[in-house]
Amino acid sequence: MATGLSAIFMANRAALLRFLRARGAGEDAEDLLQDMWMKLEAKDLGPVSDPLPYLYRMANNLMLDRYRSATRRERREQDWAEGAGGVMADPTEDIAVDDRMVLNEQLDQARAVLRDLGPRVEMVFRRFRIEGVGQRLIADELGVSLTTVEKDLQKAYRAMLTLKQTLDTE
Repeated sequence: MATGLSAIFMANRAALLRFLRARGAGEDAEDLLQDMWMKLEAKDLGPVSDPLPYLYRMANNLMLDRYRSATRRERREQDWAEGAGGVMADPTEDIAVDDRMVLNEQLDQARAVLRDLGPRVEMVFRRFRIEGVGQRLIADELGVSLTTVEKDLQKAYRAMLTLKQTLDTE
């Protein structure tokens, strides 16, 4: 049976859920509450003078953290897409044979770079960027945290940007 802050959380779970949804969390509201619960259970928090406002503040902070993380991720992906140049070109366009050979060579180099990063990073990158699978689902499939998936993507993005800079100087 939950005691202390956990008990107050459980008694006010529905209200916290409504609060998160009203603040714009949408579908993520349940995930945020789960994150809250995990944090409450993992930490040995001492007595809190105003537990309910503390929980609302915690919920709001978790939502803001998730929003900031998503904003940074979108900006990073946009920067990556803009920086990819010809690699992102429409494959239906007429491409000269020489250009196609160069693109295939660059693609092989990109595959090699991803392979060198390790199987998990390569798989995370492929599932997210190529197959369009959400990061949360990838984390669940691999049994790792969402942060681990985000860090793996950051490694892959850095490696791809380094490769692009190398290719641009050739």
